[in-house]
Amino acid sequence: MVNEYELKQQICDIGKRIYNRNMVAANDGNISAKLNDHEFLCTPTGVSKGFMTPEFICKVDEKGNVIQANRGFKPSSEIKMHMRVYEKRPDVGAVVHAHPTYATAFAIAGIPLTQPIMPEAVISLGCVPIAEYGTPSTNEIPDNLEKYLPYYDAVLLESHGTLTWSTDLTAAYYKTESVEFYAELLYKAKQLGGPKEFDKATVEKLYEIRRKFGMPGKHPANLCLNKDGVNCHNCGGACGQSSNVGAVTGSVNNQAKDVSPEVVAEITKQVLAQLGMK
Repeated sequence: MVNEYELKQQICDIGKRIYNRNMVAANDGNISAKLNDHEFLCTPTGVSKGFMTPEFICKVDEKGNVIQANRGFKPSSEIKMHMRVYEKRPDVGAVVHAHPTYATAFAIAGIPLTQPIMPEAVISLGCVPIAEYGTPSTNEIPDNLEKYLPYYDAVLLESHGTLTWSTDLTAAYYKTESVEFYAELLYKAKQLGGPKEFDKATVEKLYEIRRKFGMPGKHPANLCLNKDGVNCHNCGGACGQSSNVGAVTGSVNNQAKDVSPEVVAEITKQVLAQLGMK
């Protein structure tokens, strides 16, 4: 089991990763991790995520109140949205908020990442919706975010950035990487005339692979929100046909251990072979 100091060090390591990968600038972004049901670690406000050391990290309770913070440091003003994730998703162990350039550009343009264009994105992310704009540091963001929490593990924050969460810090960070990679590929494909999307049968095969492997977290393979039926592969392309399409399409085992990137790569390889796309 990771102790508190090691978890603080991991937060600093993830901070360096998002800073070095141009996912944040200056003092942008914030990271948190769950110690137990009543104690959480988080990055401080006004500090570059690329230059943190463990003594920078603050400890708060489930309401975001300070339990411990060294002199000169106080929790991020965005801690409210992190706490809302932990409140509504007890399976979550870490949350990462960043401003990766391609994904944030989609968030600014008001375009959700919903087109099924690559196996990895469909299996690991599904759709990435846009949570409506809220004023930073207020309850507007967590209030607008809340309705997406039962169904997704990543969202775009309108005109703001990305928010991802998962079982632990590494997994939550990988979600951020995946969202940004998906956004970059989608952007570049649009410059080449538009991406070729998977049909609903192909999407459903990919969703079934996810269900079979019991990957942790929430995923639109489980439930179709039936928002507008446009560019939404939540239910394998059947959105809009009925009000409860995809309401029960299998379940993800939330108690399963997290799946490593190597396992996901092997799953993808097998799926591509089955689809004749190897």
